[in-house]
Amino acid sequence: MKLSLAGLLLASAFLLSVPACRDQQPEPDSKIQLAQPGNRYFVSATLLGEFTAEQLEGRSPVPLPVRLPYGIRAYKIVYKTPNTDGTELQASGALLVPVTPENRIPNGLMSQQHGTITNDADAPSYYNRSSEAYSYGSVFAALGYAVACPDYIGYGESRQVPHPYEHRQSLATASLDMIRASQEFFQNNKTTGYERLFIAGYSQGGFATMSLQKMIEEQFPNELNLVASACGAGAYNKTRFMQALANDTTASNPAFNMSYVWVLLTYNRVYGINRPVSFYFREPYAAEVQSRQQNARIPVRISQALTDGFKQASTSATDPFVRAVADNDVYDWRPRTPTRLFHGTADDYVFFFNSQDAFNAMRARGATRVELVPLTGRNHESAVPFFALGVYTYFQSFK
Repeated sequence: MKLSLAGLLLASAFLLSVPACRDQQPEPDSKIQLAQPGNRYFVSATLLGEFTAEQLEGRSPVPLPVRLPYGIRAYKIVYKTPNTDGTELQASGALLVPVTPENRIPNGLMSQQHGTITNDADAPSYYNRSSEAYSYGSVFAALGYAVACPDYIGYGESRQVPHPYEHRQSLATASLDMIRASQEFFQNNKTTGYERLFIAGYSQGGFATMSLQKMIEEQFPNELNLVASACGAGAYNKTRFMQALANDTTASNPAFNMSYVWVLLTYNRVYGINRPVSFYFREPYAAEVQSRQQNARIPVRISQALTDGFKQASTSATDPFVRAVADNDVYDWRPRTPTRLFHGTADDYVFFFNSQDAFNAMRARGATRVELVPLTGRNHESAVPFFALGVYTYFQSFK
């Protein structure tokens, strides 16, 4: 949610910088591939750069127990996917491919769902230093995974439409169609080894990853070979989270509150509820939200900014906003894929109960391959390096 994984990683003491002069940027005109007959999702690929393993060593956000064995090529992928209203649009993402002599991906395909970004330039397809694709994604590619990094709707190629923040359906669909487009790209280039799929993400990316996993397992169980899923600090139990924000004592953190406001505005729009801002927020916060939308600054506990009318409505299961929130719950189902949930126990932004509730509900439904990894004493920010290393160790166990 609030901070992208890249932003959190850059804030950690482990991050090393990469000299810009060593990044080789090819001429773009001769580096564009277009769709071939039979491609349903893939539209185009543009080579953004090619980097040696030595160049990528400095991008590792945490110390790695091994040297990076591969150089990579970074592509911008444009592909087709539906918007929230069902209309087709062109979206984008970054595809990071290890360079091997035999044109075979050693470890399979990894879909990496990014955390919250508020600046379009931070979307993966721009491959800027501030993006998770540039650091986290590139390191995994250099370890032998092809890494698909969807921008999500509202960024990159689809920046002309609003981003549907924390919306289960569109996050999952945009991520799945990026995977499909990446597979078509590999087929066009006669690349092999992409058949095994791993998925991972932190914060909004954790929620997107869980949403993606649920969609794959329940709607397309025979399409993909999903090997493992790693979800970090996602807001999986949206219903309980909403009740906690509306009624409990939470941090008076304006940055946190921006995300909570953004979720509310997204659901109000996407689900066609279209209530005025004044229904949700009391003054002077209603005017602030009306003026600045998701960038509104609310320096008090979010519950203090909400109206009594909205709090009362939030207790009714038939209220349209409550139904919209419930439609985005992804904690209570039975995954069959090996799944590991990472979460800081001191997370005061996306509360730990989201992962605990998911683990309990999944186990109660008979899921035997779900694990919970409590990162004791860690908050949303300090848990990130441990999540990154945990994903590496977890995915490597399936080699």
